[in-house]
Amino acid sequence: MISYLIIGTTVVVSFICFNRRDLFNRLSFNPYAIIKRNEWYRIITHGFVHADTTHLLVNMFTFWSFGTYMESLFNDIGFGSWGFMGLYFGGMIFASLYDLIKYRDNIYYQSIGASGAVSAVLFSSILFDPWGTILLFAIIPIPGIIFGVLYLLYCQYMAKHSTDNINHNAHFYGALYGLLFPVLLEPSLLQHFLDQILGVFHRL
Repeated sequence: MISYLIIGTTVVVSFICFNRRDLFNRLSFNPYAIIKRNEWYRIITHGFVHADTTHLLVNMFTFWSFGTYMESLFNDIGFGSWGFMGLYFGGMIFASLYDLIKYRDNIYYQSIGASGAVSAVLFSSILFDPWGTILLFAIIPIPGIIFGVLYLLYCQYMAKHSTDNINHNAHFYGALYGLLFPVLLEPSLLQHFLDQILGVFHRL
């Protein structure tokens, strides 16, 4: 399965980069290097690099939790492997565009991690099953649609006020891509999503 190939490659590359700062810097997302030096590969390679083991494990566990399900679902409904790769890597690229423009003249700006792609996969699962359970902090069960709204609000707030070195913009735009990409492939999914949301209120 593609999900396991992505996880395996990400783990290997991340662990190599833990001990190779030169490679870490070469693969990271650096808008200045991308635009001024035409190093466009960075818009993908940064997703295979992580800051530390915790960062890597959180991203890959979340991706494993939702990615294997979404890959199977994409295959079942006819989107196929290319569709799933479009979701993951498209999310990675789309999540980076805001910062690519904003920091294009900042030679020191650097970002790494698969968070944008993982957010895309997670929010795509919410599109298909908005009332499905997601474990907040891996403990508290919460409906996916409620989690999604809180997550987007949190990302926007933290992007404006945070100093924690986490790329909250990538989380936010990756999430939006995860909602939009399947609808672009199959517009009827939007109506399906709305029917599931409204159906709960009709039953109350």
